[in-house]
Amino acid sequence: MSCSDLMMCTCLLLLVYLLLGVDGYCQYRWRRCYSKSIDLTDMVYVESYFYNKMEFLVFNSTVGWYVGYSGLGMRLANQKNQDKFLLPFQRGAVDRLCKQVNAQVYKSYGSQIKVEPKVKLSLDRPSSDHHPGMLVCSAYNFYPKMIHVNWYRDGRKVTNHVSATEELGDGDWFYQIHSHLEFTPKPGEKITCVVEHASFKEPREFVWEPSMDEAERNKMAIGAAGLVLGLVVCAAGLLYYRKSSQGWMMAPVRTASTS
Repeated sequence: MSCSDLMMCTCLLLLVYLLLGVDGYCQYRWRRCYSKSIDLTDMVYVESYFYNKMEFLVFNSTVGWYVGYSGLGMRLANQKNQDKFLLPFQRGAVDRLCKQVNAQVYKSYGSQIKVEPKVKLSLDRPSSDHHPGMLVCSAYNFYPKMIHVNWYRDGRKVTNHVSATEELGDGDWFYQIHSHLEFTPKPGEKITCVVEHASFKEPREFVWEPSMDEAERNKMAIGAAGLVLGLVVCAAGLLYYRKSSQGWMMAPVRTASTS
């Protein structure tokens, strides 16, 4: 078959496929690099194989070998894991592709755009009955995505009773994250939320004032304003009563005697 005949057959098959709308079989490979640290030192290489949108074979550099998710995937994983040349080559992809190529591209282009997060500390209800209070450290509108939020009590890092959300996308290229600390208040202690981000030259500390949070301050301000208003009304009423009572004289009361 000549090249022209082969091209003609290919064009006819493609035309038939487009006209009939036959559901074809699609297989593709997706290679990507992940990192959770700001300095990109913990890069992870992942290579996934899909068949009709279903993932059936994965290589993860943290695992170090192939893992199958179907009968075909497990057979292919077994074959690839026994390959003495392929497996070492894949394990070196994290250094060859992620750390040398992707990290350099990110540092040269992506890291030029940095937006500082807006951090807010607030007091919320705890999710359990073990602690009477829960602090929330929220960071809004930051870029890039990678960020670290840690809690400290009197200078010591806290890891127990701490939970946090993932970096949530706002849909406008910015992110937000919320970290929660369930705690029992102690008099005189210092609780700090420390945020690390690429937009900061160094980690920043945000100290929670244990006296009261913003909501409590608002309640106190409203209560104080109401008290002052009540005192003013009482004073005005007292002055009015005293002025109005000065025009009256009390008449002596005589009692009638019986004989």
